[in-house]
Amino acid sequence: WQLHFNMAVSSQAVRVFKGTAKPILSNSFTEARRRALNLYRAWYREIPKAVENYCLEVSVKYARDTLRQGFFKNSHVRDPRAIDMLVIKGKMELEETAHVFKQKTHVMRFFKDTSIQKPTDFLSKFYEGHS
Repeated sequence: WQLHFNMAVSSQAVRVFKGTAKPILSNSFTEARRRALNLYRAWYREIPKAVENYCLEVSVKYARDTLRQGFFKNSHVRDPRAIDMLVIKGKMELEETAHVFKQKTHVMRFFKDTSIQKPTDFLSKFYEGHS
């Protein structure tokens, strides 16, 4: 009887708490969106300093365009918890970049063009390796 009662209580508790998750930072989508926009502005202001501090071979305009593309890449996310996690990671990256905790190669990874397709057939791979 005790086991049956515990299972009934736990299934009722699941029904009550189903669909509710504790927010990380934001209680709503608009609040999470505001945090993301504030992060975007902070990165936008930090880019000229980062280009100068790290002596990057990219222009400020190109760096800002890359920043915009990175934020647009995640614009489809609508879950406030997921947005909060992305904002937290972005703030950590910003802090590490602003305090020059990274090396130049780490920062240059953000500007690496990932749209280049790798060769698939044998000859293309061979030529790519020996060119």
